[in-house]
Amino acid sequence: MTGQAPVIRDDVEVERVWLDDRSWVDVARGWLDGAEQVYEAAAERAAWHQGRVFRYERHHDEPRLGSWWQLGRGAEPVHPVLLDAHRVLQHRYGVRFDGFALAWYRDERDSVAFHRDRDMQWLDDTIIVVLTLGARRPWLLRPRENRYAHEAPARGATHDLDPGPGDLLVMGGATQTAWEHSVPKVRHPVDGRISVQWRWTSRQGRQERGGSYSKPRRYSR
Repeated sequence: MTGQAPVIRDDVEVERVWLDDRSWVDVARGWLDGAEQVYEAAAERAAWHQGRVFRYERHHDEPRLGSWWQLGRGAEPVHPVLLDAHRVLQHRYGVRFDGFALAWYRDERDSVAFHRDRDMQWLDDTIIVVLTLGARRPWLLRPRENRYAHEAPARGATHDLDPGPGDLLVMGGATQTAWEHSVPKVRHPVDGRISVQWRWTSRQGRQERGGSYSKPRRYSR
């Protein structure tokens, strides 16, 4: 759809991958047509900031940039199709999101380590949506019991969902309890990728305690 306005496709197949009896991922390839236009708009217009994480007794710059758009705060989203996506996703999954986060992996050196989104605190029933803009990158999942498999291939990952431009991934159920996900560094040059993320938790079940890999500005409730 080069030259045409980006649009969400309602005719693409949504495949549900069951990770275990309580955890699943929906995969919709090509869910957003015109993703490159949205990538360019986000790269130019988002209020990007450099996050920090505490590792090995000191703070480090996160190897990616972040931004946040909050519903009802007056500012327009970086592209109007993301507001359409926000509404469509709420309707499909029967939840409400406060807004969406963006993460910019600028090149092959940017990454995020294996983690669970523990800052939501209640992880037994969550919806986490990831929409990819820009270049294709590995996107790995591993069961928590593999979290010490540092020498194993792909550090114990059992799935690489490998999203490309316009692909939609939705983690649901207890995925954040029993599974970890990551975007690893790659060894060959790769163009930038922007991840648009919506998050929701039912706030039911056991509450998580302690720190996490990083802390986004806000999560949906």
